[in-house]
Parts: sequence; structure tokens; C-alpha cells
Amino acid sequence: MSIDPRTFRQTVGQFVTGVTVIAMEVEGSIRALTANSFTSLSLNPPLVLFCLGKGTRAGQLIQDVTEFSVNILSRDQQPLSSYFSGAWKGETPPPFSFTRSEGGPRLDGAVAALGCRVDAVHEGGDHWIVVGLVVSLHRSELPRPPLVFFGGRYSSLAGEETSSEEAGLLIAWTEPGK
Repeated sequence: MSIDPRTFRQTVGQFVTGVTVIAMEVEGSIRALTANSFTSLSLNPPLVLFCLGKGTRAGQLIQDVTEFSVNILSRDQQPLSSYFSGAWKGETPPPFSFTRSEGGPRLDGAVAALGCRVDAVHEGGDHWIVVGLVVSLHRSELPRPPLVFFGGRYSSLAGEETSSEEAGLLIAWTEPGK
């Protein structure tokens, strides 16, 4: 049985996910990408993973990365998700900044962030499975509704959809500020 890639993507898109920005330093520059292919893996030791397309710029450089952060976005940070996915249509990027932190650059204002050391990179078809050992945690003091993704678009937990370009499972690799 042959599975059509587009139909597969639409089918797995029925699983509701949160939205993250993965940030890392590469050759002295902070690089970031939007990803919803993120999950916790182990409590002891604390491990997480995300998946990264082999053909992306980040996918071609991931073997040289030693640490990364996973920044969990709130609903009001949808513009940042669009920007770091490469779907941003504005003339200037939305405001953002990073703070250097143990385990990789942390996106200021994220609901939560995990600093990670790369533990392993495994092959997974046309993607890399990047496993990180969590070395630092950060949580916002004020709770905010999460940014969620469902059926190829941003959504809310109450089911109200917001307009957006189709962002995909793992969207793009962007160098902030360029």
C-alpha cells in the first residue's frame, strides 16, 4: 500500500499540537525555526525531542550544533511563529529578542523554555530526530493561553480558528533579523 505524502500530512494534522520556536547558535549567529514536532521523551534523565527536515538549512547543520532551546509560544505570539516559519508577510519582523542561556538562546517572552544539550541525532526517513538533554528550565510567571495548531492552521483550545498561511509540520529555518 502506498501512502500519499499530502494525505499523510493532512491526516496527522488532525492531532492538536502546541507551537514552539527552536533556537540555536550556529557559527556565532542565533538561528531559529518554528516547529510543532516536539515532545518530552523521558523524565529521568530529562529528555525531549524534535524533528527536523534533512533538506532544511537547519537539517544540514544540525550535526554541528551542541545545544538548543525549545521555546513554547502563547496564542499572542502567533506573529513570531509565522516569522520563524518563513510565512511572515510583513515588511518588518515582529519584535523579538533572545537571551543567552544555558542550553541555547532563549526567546524572551515565551510561555516556557527548555535549554538542552544535544544528546543524539537519529535518522528518521526524510527527517532528523534530535534528542536533547534538558539542562535548564524557564516559565513565565503569568499564565497565558497556548498557541495551538490543528488541521493545518492555528487554533484555540475552544476551537476558534485564526487565519494563517498553512504552516506545515516543521516549517522553515530562519536567521532572525534577515
